Amino acid sequence: MGEDFLEELKVKISEYIPKDVKITELDFEGPVLVIYVRNPQKLADDGDIIKKLAKELRKRIVIRPDSSSLKPQEEAKQIIKEIVPDEAEITDIFFDPENGEVIIEAEKPGVVIGKQGSTLRDLMKHIGWTPRVMRTPPIESKTVRNIRQFLFSVKDERKEILRQIGRKIHRNPVYDTKWVRVTFLGGCREVGRSAYLLSTPESKILIDCGVNVSLTDGTPYLYIPEVQPLDSLDAVIITHAHLDHCGLVPLLFKYGYRGPIYMTPPTRDLMVLLQLDYIDVVGREGGKIPYDSSMIRETLKHTITVDYGVVTDISPDIRLTLHNAGHILGSAIVHLHIGNGLYNVAFSGDFKFEKTRLFNRATTNFPRLESLIMEATYGGSEDFQPSRSEAENHLCEIIRKTVERGGKVLIPTFAVGRSQEVMIVLEEALREKRIEDIPVYLDGMIHEATAVHTTYPEYLNNDLKNMIFHQGLNPFKSENFVRVDSSSKRDEVMNDSGPAVILATSGMLNGGPVMEYFRAFAPDEKNTLVFVGYQAEGTMGRRIQRGWKEIPISSNGKTETIELRMDVQTVDGFSGHSDRKQLIDFVKRLSNRPEKVITVHGDENKCIDLASSIYKMFRVETRAPMNLETIRLI
Repeated sequence: MGEDFLEELKVKISEYIPKDVKITELDFEGPVLVIYVRNPQKLADDGDIIKKLAKELRKRIVIRPDSSSLKPQEEAKQIIKEIVPDEAEITDIFFDPENGEVIIEAEKPGVVIGKQGSTLRDLMKHIGWTPRVMRTPPIESKTVRNIRQFLFSVKDERKEILRQIGRKIHRNPVYDTKWVRVTFLGGCREVGRSAYLLSTPESKILIDCGVNVSLTDGTPYLYIPEVQPLDSLDAVIITHAHLDHCGLVPLLFKYGYRGPIYMTPPTRDLMVLLQLDYIDVVGREGGKIPYDSSMIRETLKHTITVDYGVVTDISPDIRLTLHNAGHILGSAIVHLHIGNGLYNVAFSGDFKFEKTRLFNRATTNFPRLESLIMEATYGGSEDFQPSRSEAENHLCEIIRKTVERGGKVLIPTFAVGRSQEVMIVLEEALREKRIEDIPVYLDGMIHEATAVHTTYPEYLNNDLKNMIFHQGLNPFKSENFVRVDSSSKRDEVMNDSGPAVILATSGMLNGGPVMEYFRAFAPDEKNTLVFVGYQAEGTMGRRIQRGWKEIPISSNGKTETIELRMDVQTVDGFSGHSDRKQLIDFVKRLSNRPEKVITVHGDENKCIDLASSIYKMFRVETRAPMNLETIRLI
């Protein structure tokens, strides 16, 4: 892509914008065409210009103010406070020079916006910066704040990175031949280390790059010729922030990748949180740390966030659209449109085809879909989960019985997703007096992950948003929830003789603070261990589910055996994965029935069983590939 092409675009754009709006710069930054103008306030009253340009040029268009048009930050802050009524209750104002935006957090965002956006337009005319309004998060997130500060500190470097990415995306196609294939690098006939390579003559796209924490070497097969060198990849797309899907993304940068990472905004923040915790836990347990925190920061520099439903060019022949997967905050089904109507493929990632306490059910509406690569975690013929209400009643009954005998309930849980689901259920049960008024302790990253959830209310379902912002009832801020943020507080909880519920990471008893509680509570038959999430093969959680009573626990290079006397219960129905019926229903309700369905992310028998059943029911081609296998789609 040369300067001549940009000049041609500039001429076309000039036909659509007012004559007195001066274009000072034009360039691709990542997937978007950025138009810098000296007097953006002239455009503030006409919101249709960008839409017309995008339709004409078939590009994502962003208009940003030239730096000369921006008021100094302190002066702009003062003007904002003068223009916006006090009743808006502004809590924070921070600037994003990369996008020429000022983000205004307020308790009442509607007041900042004004009638039909009148206040926003007034602000832009007076300060130059483009105002973006966000509701003040009910719980402040340290992770979100640190990410904002870091991205601000590397804004100039990041701008150059985005320009290089933009030139690569919008390069001229080279090949006339047309084929599409997928190479499976991990996550096939297993749960963990998900990684899939989609290839065309023009492009190589990596979908997910996870780690299997239950294996000695839980790394995907990244060393094969199809992937090497890593900088030959055009893009990496992350479906969601669980480590088995994103845990090794920084490893790519350690070994030479310098391209873009696409995901939703919540996935970015949760990914950083979980990756930092992952290398911290591995280091404390004496394991080999795969990368250091500098590689997480490098990853962050190259991250491009995309909201649900936004069509984005990621290479000369591939367009990406992310859709709600209903699994965890920001989780996405990846839809790729290849060529000019040549082929369409979707990678489901982990998805939930049922409305939950947190999210709407996974999307099934795609304009076109020829192939579907879908999870089979609960794809076996007997993998039917109880209803959510049955699961909630079951959990409450277990807690009541444990409290009656003076015991404690220990719930190993993932910091993201399951913790927040269980918190909402417990808050309601406590408020309605269905369980005794007892403390619920939150240990590990649960509190911080919950804070990230409240930062992105638009990704929660309408019922929860309405409860928090309109009914004034925030289930995450119940007085019964007690944060455990130190070893001394943890010791206090373990030594307290009274009944309590403890939610602690990790969810599969792979390490983390839950192991300290387990060591303390396991020998006492008054206590109960409750599993509410999937326990992968090879994890301590799976072994306990199978009946192990003598549990080896390693700490500081030493191994001790704990005798397990506490009651062990599994409450199905809280999972963020679809069960067998929901998996079949998802395929059945797709707006376009695919020609091929490929099952991954499940034990071998479940992947094979689900593939076989889908073939018999829908008469479409199905496969349950093995790792390192390549399937040509067209």
